[in-house]
Amino acid sequence: MKFIVIIPARAGSKGICGKNLKKIRGKSLLALAISAAMNSRYSMRVVVSTNGEEIKAEAIRYGAEVIMRPADISGDEASSESALLHVLEELMHRESYMPDILVFLQCSSPLTAAEDIDGTIDAMIQAEADSALAVVPFHYFLWRAESDGSLAGINHDKSVRLRRQERNPEFLETGAVYVMKVDGFLKAKHRFFGKTVAYKMPSERCWEIDDPSDLVVAEVLQSLKKQSALAFRPDGLVFDFDGVMTDNAVYISENGHESVRCDRSDGYGIEMLRKAQIPMLILSKERNPVVSARAVKLQIPVSQSKDNKLQVLKSWAVDNSLRLEKIVYVGNDINDIECMEHVGCAVAVADSHSLVIQTADIVLTRAGGHGAIRELAELILADCKLSKI
Repeated sequence: MKFIVIIPARAGSKGICGKNLKKIRGKSLLALAISAAMNSRYSMRVVVSTNGEEIKAEAIRYGAEVIMRPADISGDEASSESALLHVLEELMHRESYMPDILVFLQCSSPLTAAEDIDGTIDAMIQAEADSALAVVPFHYFLWRAESDGSLAGINHDKSVRLRRQERNPEFLETGAVYVMKVDGFLKAKHRFFGKTVAYKMPSERCWEIDDPSDLVVAEVLQSLKKQSALAFRPDGLVFDFDGVMTDNAVYISENGHESVRCDRSDGYGIEMLRKAQIPMLILSKERNPVVSARAVKLQIPVSQSKDNKLQVLKSWAVDNSLRLEKIVYVGNDINDIECMEHVGCAVAVADSHSLVIQTADIVLTRAGGHGAIRELAELILADCKLSKI
């Protein structure tokens, strides 16, 4: 089956100016949606539909394709379905390409994870359904105002107060993920048709951005997310050196020779990862013999004296047939942020710069040069169920 993810990202939002490019912990709402799609275990084409040049540039920066939408479906009244249909029609016209399954993601749900995408797809396929959506259990009592000003129960009889376990299950549409069979969608021209089923999304990831205050809450929720589980088995690992494999201090002898402090447990962690056959690279902006010596000791290739670390990272990924969205990058300082924004999982050591911590998907409990790499190795081996030595 062929899968496509379409992310409508219109420019000109009136509720929050430039909403789709607003950032949460260093990543735009659009970038978060693209990253979630690319971390799916399904191989999917990711396309952004937009009318904005800045949004187009951001989408391309994070590896998505872009189809510019015409003005007549770019206004406030345009439906999301119109954008989805336009993308499908354009791809058919340009490439004679028609996918089997369409995944519709919204930038306004920034806490969506790859597992929510996969779960919604799985729910539809396993139930042999036509469409599916992400929901969360809903246990609240709804009321409506009558013409005389009184209140009437909507989903309950106001004279009977049933306990939660006595009520029929109800679900809230999260707005995060919608999945549908393309042939049925083209006929119905609506996201819900035929047999519709649900994927129950964890409630802690259900949050929509409608007002500026929602961005503040999303930032807090993102920072409180459990930072221990990797959503994928890494294709590769890239480490900054100073402040990650060392404690960021430099010792200089009377002869001007430099030395650094490393942690032996990090070396054992590297050995664990190497035996798990995960490609690794040390990427350092500085050139120093101690970096080369440590790399030889750890049996890891090293790239030094690189001002454009992102370019080196991308080249290494291409040369080794690795996907950026499946690479883990470990950093500690501001010059690591660009690389961290472009990989599937950004990791910060405990004593990283505050902006790096904001950008990171995982913040380790140990500082650089004090067992941070060993901690990460054990986390990867445990969460990704790889074989330990």
